[in-house]
Amino acid sequence: MPMKKDRKFQSQMRKNAKELININNRNARIAAKTAEQEKEKKDTTKLRVVICVILLIAICAGFALRLFDWQIVHGEEYKELSAASTAHTVDSDATRGEILDVDGHPLAVNETAYNIVINKVYASEDHQLNLIIIDLLNTLKQCDVAYIDELPISYVNGEFVFDEGSGGDVEYIESPSMLNKEGLSAQQIVDELAKRYKADNIDDPYTRRAVVSIRYNMEKKGFSYEQVYVVASDVSSDAVAVVSERTQTVPAVEIRTVNERVIKNGTLIPHILGVVGKIDEDEYADYKEKGYGLDDNIGKFGIEAAMEDYLRGKAGTKTIITDEDGQIVGEEETVKSKPGDTVYLTINSRIQEVAAYTIGKNIKEAQKLGLEDVKRAKANKAKEQSKMGEDCVAGAAVMLDVRDNSVICAASYPNYDIAKFYDPDYSEYLFGDEDIPMFNRAFEGAFAPGSTFKPCVAMAALQENIISTDTTIHCDGEYDYYKNDVVHCLGVHGNQKLESAMAHSCNCYFAEVGRRVGITTMYMYAEKLGLGSKTGIEVSESTGVLAGRDSTTWFEGNTVQAAIGQSDNAFTPVQLATYASAIANNGVRYKTHLVRKVVNYERTENVLYNDPEKPEIVAETGVSQDNIDLVKEAMYAVTQTDNMRAMAGKYPIKMGCKTGTAENAGSDHNVFICFAPYDDPEIALCVLFEHGGRSYLPQQAACDILDAYFYDKDVDDVKKDPWKF
Repeated sequence: MPMKKDRKFQSQMRKNAKELININNRNARIAAKTAEQEKEKKDTTKLRVVICVILLIAICAGFALRLFDWQIVHGEEYKELSAASTAHTVDSDATRGEILDVDGHPLAVNETAYNIVINKVYASEDHQLNLIIIDLLNTLKQCDVAYIDELPISYVNGEFVFDEGSGGDVEYIESPSMLNKEGLSAQQIVDELAKRYKADNIDDPYTRRAVVSIRYNMEKKGFSYEQVYVVASDVSSDAVAVVSERTQTVPAVEIRTVNERVIKNGTLIPHILGVVGKIDEDEYADYKEKGYGLDDNIGKFGIEAAMEDYLRGKAGTKTIITDEDGQIVGEEETVKSKPGDTVYLTINSRIQEVAAYTIGKNIKEAQKLGLEDVKRAKANKAKEQSKMGEDCVAGAAVMLDVRDNSVICAASYPNYDIAKFYDPDYSEYLFGDEDIPMFNRAFEGAFAPGSTFKPCVAMAALQENIISTDTTIHCDGEYDYYKNDVVHCLGVHGNQKLESAMAHSCNCYFAEVGRRVGITTMYMYAEKLGLGSKTGIEVSESTGVLAGRDSTTWFEGNTVQAAIGQSDNAFTPVQLATYASAIANNGVRYKTHLVRKVVNYERTENVLYNDPEKPEIVAETGVSQDNIDLVKEAMYAVTQTDNMRAMAGKYPIKMGCKTGTAENAGSDHNVFICFAPYDDPEIALCVLFEHGGRSYLPQQAACDILDAYFYDKDVDDVKKDPWKF
């Protein structure tokens, strides 16, 4: 048995050994194959690297050969070709947006005009440019067209002399920006500029000066391939025809159609509208970053300035390709110009015209009556002559829509014609007139409000529980609580309660109420009602002066003066109208504004819209409805006094109102504020006459304006049928 087992064991061992040999052989074959594959892979990688290197060398060699061909073999040829074809980017003007009244009637619009310009693309050499200028000047002279001349030197009696007031311009010419020489005579400046512009070979002094003037202005305005230079602006169509014919062979001279700013009625809202003019050097620093050039126009003041970002629009650009002869061989508009947006104001032109007419008429009437009083006083050898309006020369009126505080009209007198603003003779008159017609009294004139301040004092006292409707204060014609600040009343009213005191404008009553309220509480309510605060209108306005808050010194006795609208109190007519509106709106003050909406130039979509149904609330007084109603009732009671029933109380539409007479040097100021209709207010109005002397005249003007609003009267209707008390 053991022998069988051994044989079986040996047989199994041989079998296992055989299998082990087979496995080893198989592994050896696999290893050999793998080694062979790795070798093939390495050979392939080396081949790829070699191919890449060869390709890279070939590409570099190709570039080198091409550069050699461009720069060495054909360098001059390509240089000439490049010089022969030049591309310039030129700005195209953007049309300025227009300004319309609330009904779309034009106020400042665009009309087609013609400018004669020189384009540097066609005249790059000094000598060539000077010859073009001389030929053009001769043509313009024959057409009686003046070129734009800003050189501050004239040729008079055979010599060059500085123009009057030319100091700043001369300093600029002598500065490092130009000649970099100081203390030169007029002759020396012309000579130096002539050398600078290669015009020193021109013998005729008039021609030399003209060429130098244009070249000087070209440099100043940034004349370049991108910026043409305007030689003459707003040229007649007849002159355009002549210039076009005589410059057909002079491609550098071009006739360009531009949109000229035209004011349709220069006397309607001159203080509000403003003007457009060239950027000056001081303004350029601020506007440069916005993409403006020195030859661009901007709004100088008024709505033109306030809405500049909307009105301006965006200039476009186009690329012009010219050949070596200066001929245009290609043109492409790269960026389209975008016209400016159109601005609709809240101003109603018909009511504005009535307001301007009636305040002017009644101010003249006040002055006439005052002068008659002076004449009588002199005839009677009176020691004291009249102070009843002989010095009345100015005033203002502002009407608001109380539902959103949009300005319906805002007239300032004396008035002026802004369409003539750039006329030298007219502007000399404007800036020299001692009555300052350019001063916007409606928005910037601050005046003592007189008794129109009393409703504010009443609201503060009622809300602070300092008085009630039953509070009685005695008036004996004089209030002397403070011996150094005695308040005089216009009458002896006896015991007074709020309604009677408001109706009779009792100074003694309100002086005592003001003392109890205190100056701090008083001016806090005044601020909320819009007094001594900017109203929010888009154009320039004064903050006014609020007694106590803005006073440099203050004594206790000053409070009683402030309570009757005197002391340091000084408010603008637009603030007083806003104040009346806040009372009409039960103590809610809306933002006062002149812009109804801004639309795109095509007028198809709104860019900005001041929705009258969604007015912006600026402040709320916090006065209860009961207390507001008491003040309103007191303001209605004003119309029921004997005097007022013969004046504004006669008006067929019920109103709440208050008159004010403010003492100052000269005749008293007269103020009238109101809101109407009393039961459902639509408008608030302030009329103010400087040194008016007679309180009924502002009321007459107010009734004319109310007629324009409520009965659709125009200025012709008011002239035929004015209010007369």
